[in-house]
Amino acid sequence: MHLRLADDADAPAIATTLALAFAEDPVWGPVLRRPDGDTSHLEPLWRRFVEGALPYRTVWVVDDGDAVAVWLPSGEPEMTEQQFAEVEAIVEARLDAEQRRAFDGLMAAFESNHPHGERHMYLSLLASNPSRRGEGLGQRMLAENLRSFAAEGLPAYLESTNPENDRRYERAGFRRVGGFASPLDGAPVTTMWRPLDA
Repeated sequence: MHLRLADDADAPAIATTLALAFAEDPVWGPVLRRPDGDTSHLEPLWRRFVEGALPYRTVWVVDDGDAVAVWLPSGEPEMTEQQFAEVEAIVEARLDAEQRRAFDGLMAAFESNHPHGERHMYLSLLASNPSRRGEGLGQRMLAENLRSFAAEGLPAYLESTNPENDRRYERAGFRRVGGFASPLDGAPVTTMWRPLDA
């Protein structure tokens, strides 16, 4: 496993991994999946999230994007206004009215549940390409990232959109601190915090 910081050239491969990994996510899948099965809008959408984080030098990849962790320093915007406008344009053009409302509701819920105050690192997205799933790439990358952040005195925060992953995060030292439900179908989102003494 070769873990490294991502750069601009990695953005397309990272977006592909995110699109594939989150296509069947319990929260994001129903919100972003078109009824006709078309998924061509997913890579451009996730790419804006990646490009928003790259300037912080906190996006990590394994190999050629087979696994990715998109981190953000607390208090920093997830993307520029232009990038968010591009995301909104994709959502408006490709999703139905119910999905658009759900997307906006999810983004608002993520923001309102995010902890403010203590400096920390925020795990916005963690994914492995389905072709490499089961190899433990994401967990090993996560452990390495967390060791590095802890050495800098930084706790970590995330939202888990798949209950099957909650126990993996708990093994990495995260503790459940709250949660909310998807406005589309009530699918649970678990908010988790990893203190420095984990």
